[in-house]
Amino acid sequence: MSAPAPVRTLISKPPRQLVSVNGVAIGGQDILREARNHANERPADAWHAAATALVVKELLVQEACRLGVAGDPASDGEGRTETAEEASIRSLVEREVGVPEATAEECRRYYENHRSRFRSATLTEASHILLAASPEDLEARQTAAATAQNVCDRLAADPDAFAMLARQHSQCPSAGQGGSLGQLLPGTTVPEFENGIAALPPGETSRRPVETRFGFHVVRVERRIEGRDLPFELVHDRIAAYLHDAAAHRAHAQFIARLVSAADIKGLDMAGAADHRVH
Repeated sequence: MSAPAPVRTLISKPPRQLVSVNGVAIGGQDILREARNHANERPADAWHAAATALVVKELLVQEACRLGVAGDPASDGEGRTETAEEASIRSLVEREVGVPEATAEECRRYYENHRSRFRSATLTEASHILLAASPEDLEARQTAAATAQNVCDRLAADPDAFAMLARQHSQCPSAGQGGSLGQLLPGTTVPEFENGIAALPPGETSRRPVETRFGFHVVRVERRIEGRDLPFELVHDRIAAYLHDAAAHRAHAQFIARLVSAADIKGLDMAGAADHRVH
């Protein structure tokens, strides 16, 4: 049997609290407790985000009461169970917010319009010789730069000496493997280093050191495996899930906006309230 819809008690006179929704006060202490969930924001922003979240929750509870919507509290399998309010909100959203599934045609159209998003990453097999120096130590930077350039010059004459020179000079743990870094994905190294290896064709060694905050690198690209377009069939489910999530966000935002526009909300600017996701 479904749990009864929660009953809200209206206050009979203007509340001392700063925020109210259709006459129902949002307690200041409740806002402060909710603000702990927004600890990464500035205090004023955290307070506003917390108050907005509680106002949206109150609007949903009131709408569930108005429509007589209730639900059986569900458990998440880890011993946590919904409150009656949470169950009523979930049931309300399930009943009132329709989210259509993306069609195969919509998924295909999204795939064709965003092909660059559906490529396997390019793999670059690279090696380096690191002459380490702190950015704050100008003398050490100059020495490292000169030594790295000397290594580049030696390798220009004898490319096969890379592993030997890595063992002799590199101050990276990869020195024990002849400087080999293995296969690198985009974003796994600092941008300066990534740009340095991107500029080299396979089989080539840098003629000038690549400078990063770690020092100066003599870089060699062993081989590169270019990314390829992923077939539509492989990414269809991912696209469908993305489009469904985007449609749900829009539908939830429209639903909240309707509730906000019809409500008497005091003490809070609700601009942007529709961005709060309904769970």
